[in-house]
Amino acid sequence: VGFFSYPILQAADILLYRTDAVPVGEDQRQHLELSRDLAQRFNTTFGETFVVPAPYIIKETGKIYDLQDPTAKMSKSAESQSGVLDLLDEPKSLAKKVKSAVTDTGREIVADAENKPGITNLLTILSTITGRSVVELEAAYAGKGYGDFKGDVAQAVVDFVAPIQHRFHEFYDDTDALDAILADGAARASVIAQRTMEQVRERIGFLGAKR
Repeated sequence: VGFFSYPILQAADILLYRTDAVPVGEDQRQHLELSRDLAQRFNTTFGETFVVPAPYIIKETGKIYDLQDPTAKMSKSAESQSGVLDLLDEPKSLAKKVKSAVTDTGREIVADAENKPGITNLLTILSTITGRSVVELEAAYAGKGYGDFKGDVAQAVVDFVAPIQHRFHEFYDDTDALDAILADGAARASVIAQRTMEQVRERIGFLGAKR
């Protein structure tokens, strides 16, 4: 039942709130197709009602790979978490994971997805965090070894997550403020959902409750 129902529930969560763009990884693009198909079919059959959502994918980071297996995507459900960077990992843990990342034969720090998937993955991560292009990074690390490179990637990752972790703990440690934010969000979401469902019921001919 879970396998059967979950895709529909996922689609409902997207369509109910009139979502126009959904941030997903490249490998999740197909998951969004059901939502798009349902929205288009409903709109064709009953009239324009749902927003047809589009995937929001940043090309350069559409897929980040596991640090211990750079041929597989980085995933929180991976059997081993040693190759996965969690935004709430301790700084020492993040740095250790990056410095222990699987690399490739040779010493050249260049992007080559087929022959150097490990280094290519680390270049992608560093480029995304720093805003420097991969070509620029390749030039900057010409003649340097993997040790220096991975050390810089590790520091960049730690610096990147520091403000995120600080902000997270500001909310997480103040439960009253967090509850208030959640309640406010739920109230605003409820208004959107109610309006959507009123339109849906009207389009298909269901009578709403008397007020």
